[in-house]
Amino acid sequence: MSERRESIAAAIVAGGASSRFGGIPKGLERIGGRRIVDRVVDAAKTVADDLVFVSNSEDADQWVGGVRVVRDIRPERGSLIGIHTALSATRAPTLVLAWDMPFVTAGLLEIIVAHSHAEPFAVIPEGPSGLEPFCALYSPACLPFVTQAIDAGDLRATALPLRFPSVTRVSSSEVRAVGDPARLFFNVNSAADLARAEEMDSEERSRQR
Repeated sequence: MSERRESIAAAIVAGGASSRFGGIPKGLERIGGRRIVDRVVDAAKTVADDLVFVSNSEDADQWVGGVRVVRDIRPERGSLIGIHTALSATRAPTLVLAWDMPFVTAGLLEIIVAHSHAEPFAVIPEGPSGLEPFCALYSPACLPFVTQAIDAGDLRATALPLRFPSVTRVSSSEVRAVGDPARLFFNVNSAADLARAEEMDSEERSRQR
């Protein structure tokens, strides 16, 4: 694990409707025989001293054993609410991770954490489509800016970095040093994505044989 000057928390955010998966929460779907959320948890545990799970589902406490579940404080609905809930719960530098990213790795998270030592606000990596706010580290100093965005009715996570006084970007070249960005940031948002993720996992396991 990378050396760090202070404790790091990780918040795994369960967001998005499950209607595309027949009512099954998408993070509980399996790829290569393992639940997506378990893959994310395993990566997060390598760099985080505290782990929380952000979900409003009534049975969320049963999803990940031994992990504290926190629920949204704000009544609004939008991607930014999960970040607000995470920072409100941890009050520490926090890796905010979407729970539907089956290929996020400890190596990627270690790079993000390493950059946080010199960044007072946010460290956000660059993916194929731009910045990845749901695989990023936010300091407690970010919380007032997140709150201001929500109060202003701007719930777009993609617009959030513009509000911070400073942001450290983990360049795409740095990300490529630990893996293919298209794989690392792959999200399972549909049945087709789930099938593709299964194919990607099978291909990777075949290469490792």
